[in-house]
Order: sequence, then structure tokens, then C-alpha cells
Amino acid sequence: MAERITDAMVKALEAPAAGNRIVYDGGHRQAVAGFGVRVTAGGAKSFVLNYRNVEGRERRYTIGTYGPNEWSVEGARKRAGELKRAIARGDDPLGDKAATRAAPTVADLCDRYEEDHLPRKRPSSQQDDRAMMAQIIRPRLGARKVAAVAHADIDKLHRDLKATPYRANRALALASKMFSLAVRWGWRADNPARGVERYPEAKRTRYLAPDELKRLTEALAAYPEAAAAKARRRGDRVRRETVAEARRVAQAACDAIRLCLLTGCRRGEALSARWADIDLDGGIWRKPGATTKQKTEHVAPLGAAAVTLLRGILASAAQDGAGRPESPFVFPGPAGETHLADLRQWEEIRLTAGIVDVRLHDLRHTFASMLASAGASLPMIGALLGHTQPSTTARYAHLFQDPLRKLADTVGAAVTGAPQAEVVPMRREGGA
Repeated sequence: MAERITDAMVKALEAPAAGNRIVYDGGHRQAVAGFGVRVTAGGAKSFVLNYRNVEGRERRYTIGTYGPNEWSVEGARKRAGELKRAIARGDDPLGDKAATRAAPTVADLCDRYEEDHLPRKRPSSQQDDRAMMAQIIRPRLGARKVAAVAHADIDKLHRDLKATPYRANRALALASKMFSLAVRWGWRADNPARGVERYPEAKRTRYLAPDELKRLTEALAAYPEAAAAKARRRGDRVRRETVAEARRVAQAACDAIRLCLLTGCRRGEALSARWADIDLDGGIWRKPGATTKQKTEHVAPLGAAAVTLLRGILASAAQDGAGRPESPFVFPGPAGETHLADLRQWEEIRLTAGIVDVRLHDLRHTFASMLASAGASLPMIGALLGHTQPSTTARYAHLFQDPLRKLADTVGAAVTGAPQAEVVPMRREGGA
């Protein structure tokens, strides 16, 4: 059925008793082959275009709904003409539309990143990435098509987080890696995060003063019993085993924090430590590359205090029938089959000790500061911390001001014959 389609004709078009019917355009010079108006049994009217793609398959493309705020007859006929010219060039409008609907979204990209790439990263990095995807990437971009995300979208995401430069830069780094993988997987042609300028980050130099260190030691000693008491207060039905488990987990967390302080290790390295990698007799801890930030094995010497701590942990660990630890991990988790997932107890311990503005990672800085005070060189500090680049250790150079001043005074005393002045430590940068 073909007749000239006009506004008057479309308005007068009667709905069928059931289903729908289509009236095709024809009978005039401006007619577009395959262009028509469809009316349903409910009275809805829309414009369509029938065509064959390059494979010869017949398709029907819906241009849009007829109405004063929708498509007019002339507008729809003009659009049909544009589509016919594109089809003649080999395009397939309906196929493109279906492909767009099926195209992966950023939420799909998050899912694949979590499934294919995340298992290759350290546990602490996995935890950080999951948190950023849940709190930043998915809420802001999750519904967008991967191919449609523009450089401006990533730049805005980064700028929206400018109040926290470190977090903004980490989110940008994550987005950049995700879209780099999207390019590799054929989901888009370029990386929209490339070229977004990162915010400057002020390197922290916070480390514990002697009085803070003393209060922290006291808080760590008291925390396990405090955690057990809290578990006991949760209700009369709390089993004795539950209270004992709360005490055990709290003790493990405190010991992991002590290990961070005594060795300068990172949180993730402490939590994933295995007995098989520790030689207590030789005083050596071989950290596998999978657990270190540099992805390389780090052989770290253990001081006497660290060895004593680890021997105490080993002596109190649950044993199997052969007298070996039941768990391969130094700090087993609540289930006993894996290690502690985090050290969330740190905040409570820190507050109990009355220590302000100190992160768990700052214990690593404290370890470095004590090495510097003892006269260790930057290369030695870097070796103990597992740095592979001298520039990484250079951030601790300011710690040598007092030892260097003392050496300068020694030379001055030898030259002038004057008694050596007492060195008064200056206020620590970023410290108390």
C-alpha cells in the first residue's frame, strides 16, 4: 500500500483492530523508496524505513515517533533520504544501532578488569582498586559506553577529586589502566585518560617522635585484652570461643603492626608473610616478588627484636600433628586458611595512643628515621626498605641534617680547638 504521506494523511490514519499496519510513501517526485508510516492498534504512529543491507538482508529501521514535539513528515522523509544514501555506501543503520546497544559499558569494563587483571596485583592493591571502582568509577561512568567516554569525561572525574590530590591521581591511574586494557581488548581505539595532567603530591615526612613511639607500644600491649572485653560486652550469648578468637585476631593485628615498625615493611608485605619465607636462625626474610611493590624478590635482614617477635608468634601459633604451624601465614585470618585481610584495628590503636595524623605507612618512615639517626647511609636505608631506585630513598635525605651537623661540629672543634657544642635536634619536618 503506497500513497503520498502528508501531515493530514498521518493525522487521519486509522488504527487497525490488531497488530499494526504500514503505509508507504509513493506517487510523487519526493517519495523515498521504503519510507513509510506505521500505526499500531493502540494508535501510536511512527516513521520507518525498509531497506536491504549489503548482504541482501531486508531490515526495517524505526526513524521515530510522529508528533508536534517529535518527528514531522518532512523531517522524517529527509532523514529517510539521508539513511538511503548511507545504505548505498554500505552502511547498515539497524545493525549499527544494535551494535551500539550491545557495546560494552564502563561497568562491563570494571567487571572484566576485576576478573582478568586484578588477580595479578598484590592483595592491598586489589582492595584499593575495588574501592575506587565502587566509589568513583562505577557511580560516575558505569552506565556510559566504553567507546563513548571522552577525554573531557576523565578530566572532569579527576578535577572533581582535586580536594584530595593523592586520591584523584590514583583514580586517574586506575582509569588509565582500565582504558588501556579496553584498547587491547578491542573495545575502543584510544585511551581517553592519556594527557590528563596529574596533581602535584606533597610527599609525607611524618614519623613518630620518641614519646609517640612509647605510647604506641603501650597501646599495642593493651589492645588484645580490650578487643576481647569488647567482644564479651556484645551480649551474654557470646561464646567463650568467640571472645578467644577476638583476642587472637587482635593480637595478630598488633604483631603485624610491630613487624611493620621493626622492619619497615609495607602493610601488604606483613599481612601476606609466610613462615616458609622466613629463616629465623639466619635472621632473613625473603619477600616474594608477588608481595612487593617493585615486583621483585627482596631479601631483608631481620634484627634481633624482629626475630624475637616472630619466635613468640610461632610459639603461640596453632600446631598440626607434626608440630608445624597449621596456617602457612604468619598472621592467619579469622578462618585460619588465609591471612588477615587488613589492619583496620590501626585507627583504634592510634587513637588510644593519642597519636594524631599518622597512617600505618608512616611506621615505615619511622623505621627510616631511626636508621638515619643511627648513622645509616641512604643506600643502606634503601636496601633495608627494598627500594630499587636511589631517587625513592632520597626523600629521607632531610633526616640527616642533625647527624651531618654533628659531623660538621666535630671538624670545627678540631680546627678551632674549641669544645664541641651540644647538638640540639631541630623540629622534625611534618613531625610533632
